[in-house]
Amino acid sequence: MKLQKYNAQSGWALWFITETEQELEAASGARVDDSIASYTKRLEWLAGRSLLKELVEHCGLEFYGLEKNEFGKPMLHKHPHHISLSHSYPYVAAQIDLYTEVGIDLEQPKAKLLNIAPRILASGELADAGQDVLKHCVYWCAKEALYKSYGKRGLHFADHLLVKPFNLARMGDLHGSIKIDGFSRQLPLQYRIQPDYVLVCTKI
Repeated sequence: MKLQKYNAQSGWALWFITETEQELEAASGARVDDSIASYTKRLEWLAGRSLLKELVEHCGLEFYGLEKNEFGKPMLHKHPHHISLSHSYPYVAAQIDLYTEVGIDLEQPKAKLLNIAPRILASGELADAGQDVLKHCVYWCAKEALYKSYGKRGLHFADHLLVKPFNLARMGDLHGSIKIDGFSRQLPLQYRIQPDYVLVCTKI
């Protein structure tokens, strides 16, 4: 597990799945839902809970499991902390913070992002990304992180979730914003690029 800790009640972590389903059940203290048929999805489900358990314990707390709010957003049972989860096999990422809504997303750069870009990127973002798959992946992850931070439905990625153009580097900061129906929030993000994945999360 790779852990990036901001303070005693805030941080994010990354898990590279090498364990079997049985090993992850032991690590997480949970049993995977039988309705999840895909083996990789079962591993992601268990690894996500194992990772959140680690983060909660790093906050000095006991992990009591997860529940979902009325919008389907995952929440910690018995703790007020905000959490976010992302997975792209064999990776799982999670973020936690006591006071601030968080969002984290991890994706593997793929050419198909160029095909869906016109539906999710604003015109300025499209122009900035061009044909650069890595940059498209950063934009996609950033918008997913913004979406998870907002935590409610009804958002249109191209209209309501905006990311300012940026110069691509191995890691850096992004300026994101959420604007919908009179609601407006500026949200700083950070990204990092590895050979086989891109990760973006809210900057606490």
